[in-house]
Formats: sequence, structure tokens, C-alpha cells
Amino acid sequence: MQIDRRRLLAAAAGLGTALGLAGVAAAQGYGQTFAATNDDGRPIANMRLPGEITGEIPSLKGVTYLGPREAETTLYEFFDFNCPYCRKAAADVSALAASDPALRIGLVHNPILSVQSAQAAKVALAVQRKLGSAAAWNLYGQLLGKPGRIDGPAALAVAGSLGAPASELEAIADSEEVRLALKSHMRMAADLGLYATPSYVLGNTGILGHPGVRSLARMIASLRRCDRIAC
Repeated sequence: MQIDRRRLLAAAAGLGTALGLAGVAAAQGYGQTFAATNDDGRPIANMRLPGEITGEIPSLKGVTYLGPREAETTLYEFFDFNCPYCRKAAADVSALAASDPALRIGLVHNPILSVQSAQAAKVALAVQRKLGSAAAWNLYGQLLGKPGRIDGPAALAVAGSLGAPASELEAIADSEEVRLALKSHMRMAADLGLYATPSYVLGNTGILGHPGVRSLARMIASLRRCDRIAC
């Protein structure tokens, strides 16, 4: 993938900032606002989030959505294409979407692990911009369903089969619009304190790490019942 030096340095600087903040967060540690457990029965870190910030997520440009626009519940996943746990998460959120027709899922990019992750995210945003959410969701599933590191060229190799020439998608990926969209996604994650990948926003609760498909389903059911991820 062609990325000029200015943009590459900007991406690296942004990633460095995010990783530095992640280190601070890890050192401080996270607790539990609600007594929720993962699929193995272990506590999963979660925290109450400010509604004035979570309310801004739907206005982010480039979020990939699956499910009805007027859904009863929306689950946002903040992910990195090179996060190993995000591979399991991709299969699980796809299963949730298939089993819960009242659920809307939004995919938000948070490529904090490497510049290669940022390159892949820019390709995904280009697919979203050019071809829409269905194609971007397809790309998400294909990339996270394959082994190995995912970078710009790897993402373009898959994206080029989705309905637009790879060269056109590459040009969009390197555009200022996509750069700003990715920056806004990462800034939202930082503002919410989501320094683990994947992390989720469900209602006004942040969930750090992947709890598993059964745990996510329980949290969604609890949110619908009592407006909390654990009643």
C-alpha cells in the first residue's frame, strides 16, 4: 500500500500516543462497575462511560454497521486487525448478529498495535466509503478469519475482490477524508478509555477485552431488562 512519509509518520505518532496511554491505563488497572463474568466465569473489566461521549459514537464517519438501523440495542466493537483476541471476537459478533435480529453491531477502528494495523484500517475505511457497510463487514470477516499479520497490501489483496479496483481503494485509503475518519475513531477510543483490543461499548458501559459470545449475549439481555450489563 502506498503511504507517503508525512502520513506514515503521522500514523506512527498517533499510534505511539495511543500505546503510551495504554501503558498508563494498564499500570493503573481496571476494576468492575458491574459484576459481569466472561465465558470462563472470570470477572471481566468494565466501567461506566459518560453518556455525552458515547452519544457521539453514531456520528463517527466510517463505522461499519450490521443490523437494523432502528435496533433495540447497539453493540460497538473497538478493534485492531492484528489483535489475536479480535479474531475470536469477529466470529462471536458475527454469531450474535445472526442469532439476534434486534441487535445492531458497529465496528470502530482502534489500530493501536502497529502501523500495519493502521494501514489495514485505512483500507477498510476505503471499502466502507466506496462500497458500503456490507462490503466492509465482509472484509472484516475475511481478514480476521485468516492467519498472519494484516497490513495494507494484505488488506488490499482481499478488498480488491469486493467490487472496486484495488488501485481505486488504495487512493481512497490514502485520502485526507479517511485519515481524519481513522483519527476520529482512535480519539473516541482514547476519550472513552478503551485501551484494550477488542473493547466494547454497550449502552453507557465499556467492556475491556473479549468476554466471549455467551457473556456478550447475557450482557445484552441484561441491558434490555434493567439497563445494566448485569442486573
